[in-house]
Amino acid sequence: MFIEIQSNSSVPIYLQLAQQLVEGIARGELKPGDSLPSVRAFAADLGMNMHTVNKAYHYLEEKEFIQIVAKSGVIIQPNGIPKASDEEKQQLADQIRPLIAEGLVLKLSEEEMVQMLGELVKDIKEEK
Repeated sequence: MFIEIQSNSSVPIYLQLAQQLVEGIARGELKPGDSLPSVRAFAADLGMNMHTVNKAYHYLEEKEFIQIVAKSGVIIQPNGIPKASDEEKQQLADQIRPLIAEGLVLKLSEEEMVQMLGELVKDIKEEK
C-alpha cells in the first residue's frame, strides 16, 4: 500500500494517514488481522514524527478499525469491522451535510453530486 501525504493540504497529516489506511481497508489491501508497522517504524518509513503516526493510530483505534496491543503491535480489527450502527450512520451524515450544502451553493445538481459520489466509491474500490 502506498501512502501519500500532502504537506500543503488543510487536512492534518495524522488524518491524511488515517484516511489512507481506511481506504486500504475499504479496498481489501488491509485485511482483518493484518499487522501494521510499529509507530516508530512507520514514522521512519514515512519520514514523519512518531507522534503523528501515534495520533493516526489512536484515531483509528477509537473508530475500532484497528487494535493496539501493548508490546505486540497494531493490527487491523481481527474480527472484521461490523456494519455501521445507526449512530455511526448519523455521524457520517453530519460530516457529509456541509459538503452537500457547499455543492448546492456551487450550483451542482443532485444528479451531479450522486454521480460524483458513485465515481468516488468506484475509485476507492478499484485503486490499487
